[in-house]
Amino acid sequence: QVQLVESGGDLVQPGGSLRLSCLASRNIFYSMAWYRQAPDKERELVAIITRPGTTNYADSVKGRFTISRDDAEKTVYLQMSNLKPEDTAVYYCHYPATNSWGRGTQVTVSS
Repeated sequence: QVQLVESGGDLVQPGGSLRLSCLASRNIFYSMAWYRQAPDKERELVAIITRPGTTNYADSVKGRFTISRDDAEKTVYLQMSNLKPEDTAVYYCHYPATNSWGRGTQVTVSS
């Protein structure tokens, strides 16, 4: 198992930006992902990044969100730009190799 701790969630106005971070308790060797869950909705995949750096995104965030990783720092990032109210959710970091999840960080987009 690996422990994951997310940070960076906040209240932001529409059109604003945030950067989420996910710190792992040990080195991560495989793909990492960000998920989100809005109230009364199922958890959905937002973005995933492989060890070599290949990325994939949900259609709803393409062109606005960027996932990246710094393996030396054991950290995965999610840069979010042009945020919309529908991006409001709890964002979770996920390491599929060990099925590890963080506790989440709240992102609220509202004027």
